[in-house]
Amino acid sequence: MSEAAEHGTDDASDAQGALVEEFGTHVGRAMGWPRMAGRAGGLLMMSDRPLTLAELQEALDASKGSVSETTRLLIANGTVERYKEAGARHFVYRWRDDAWVGCLRHLVAATTELRELAAHAQERSSGMSEEQRGRLRDMLSYYRFMVGHLESMLVEYTAAWTGGKEQA
Repeated sequence: MSEAAEHGTDDASDAQGALVEEFGTHVGRAMGWPRMAGRAGGLLMMSDRPLTLAELQEALDASKGSVSETTRLLIANGTVERYKEAGARHFVYRWRDDAWVGCLRHLVAATTELRELAAHAQERSSGMSEEQRGRLRDMLSYYRFMVGHLESMLVEYTAAWTGGKEQA
């Protein structure tokens, strides 16, 4: 009997496990998340059903505290949702159907917050040197540019995603 058959694994679950690890490395790094968040996101994205905190702990070989912190990060970033199924005792976590829309919404919100900080800083810059005021002007200009383009991208992507769902 092969090792895969003996341990109840197959090529599909091996491929899924490899993807979860790749998500941990690449998505985690690209999003500025800890590797654990990338792995948890990958696991939930690949899962055919919602998972409990205990199931996530076991699959990720991580502590309850680590998985709890990780799921809060994924929820805050718009990719995962937590809910309690009817009649269930425990909450479950699942990859949101609109996760990438949620992720982009989060990015717009975070960038908007930085634009507001830049505007506030520039308002208070009257006693600063020209060099400092110039840096604050550049910061505000950058975040105005980014927010405008990210908002446009959100509208465009949401329409494309919604249209794709209607065609499926």
